[in-house]
Amino acid sequence: MTRYGAQFGPDITFLGVPAADLDEPATYADADVVIVGAPFDSGTSHRPGTRFGPSSIRGTDYLAHDGSRPHMALRVDALQDLRVVDVGDVEMPPGEIEVAHAALEAAVYAVAQTGAVPLVLGGDHSITRADATGVARHRGFGRVSMIHFDAHADTGDIEFGSLYGHGQPMRRLIESGALRGDRFLQMGLRGYWPGPETLGWMAEQDMRSYEMTEIVKRGLGACLDEAFEIALDDCDAVFLSVDIDVCDPGHAPGTGTPEPGGLSSRELLDAVRRICRELPIAGIDVVEVSPPYDHAEITTYLANRVCLEALSGLAVAKHGITHDPAGPLLEGR
Repeated sequence: MTRYGAQFGPDITFLGVPAADLDEPATYADADVVIVGAPFDSGTSHRPGTRFGPSSIRGTDYLAHDGSRPHMALRVDALQDLRVVDVGDVEMPPGEIEVAHAALEAAVYAVAQTGAVPLVLGGDHSITRADATGVARHRGFGRVSMIHFDAHADTGDIEFGSLYGHGQPMRRLIESGALRGDRFLQMGLRGYWPGPETLGWMAEQDMRSYEMTEIVKRGLGACLDEAFEIALDDCDAVFLSVDIDVCDPGHAPGTGTPEPGGLSSRELLDAVRRICRELPIAGIDVVEVSPPYDHAEITTYLANRVCLEALSGLAVAKHGITHDPAGPLLEGR
């Protein structure tokens, strides 16, 4: 069951795209991308508030909601070149993490079955256990790789007495067989968690984690080159999970567990754009946006633009447009 519009905010769609009803598959049967809200933050271990993320991401924009967003560099208009609809928020009762996750998994599975790309607006990162599983149920367990942007590995085992908090979804996905550890690519890790035992478990799964020091030394582009090769080896599609705290808190203060020293907003936008242009994307989520801790909507604007960069990259991939975004601006599409 879903509620159209935001469960914890105004009744709006993402940038005014057409509304659809999750309980009526005909309303999104021919969609390229389906926006799904996951307003849930009961998996949070520090600062709450991400239940308000979906409504904020949908509406934070200074341009008219006129069904058009032409991308200056890519020469596409994601809202025109793709059919994008919004099915509203999945009903995810606070404090009922297994019930909430089951509802989201079912919703994402229903969307994936139509061939559309589910774009899930979180919510804390615990929701990735549900939405990535929903995609894997359609594509096949072990057939979808993961590119995961985050300050944290999210591979803990039992945290605060729970198996399913926002620090554990990646471990649960691998343990369930939904995703393969050796096709799990993590970008932007840093800080002081997890500890040696969890890092050892990650090494046993052959996970590949690009810590910020490596990204700074080698360059984000080179790290992505390598990650793409791994992601496409013996997998059919890629799930992209973006935790907004992958960015430095100066670029994304409105999040539950900020960690200094991350990517810039520009680096994240360029990376998401490239991933969605070049890889066969099966699902996307953007998580850990906590509006109560934001300043001047900095974080929410970034999350909105992450979604738009993803959509624009998908539009390029669909239509085979080869314009070089580093080329001159004033030329024909």
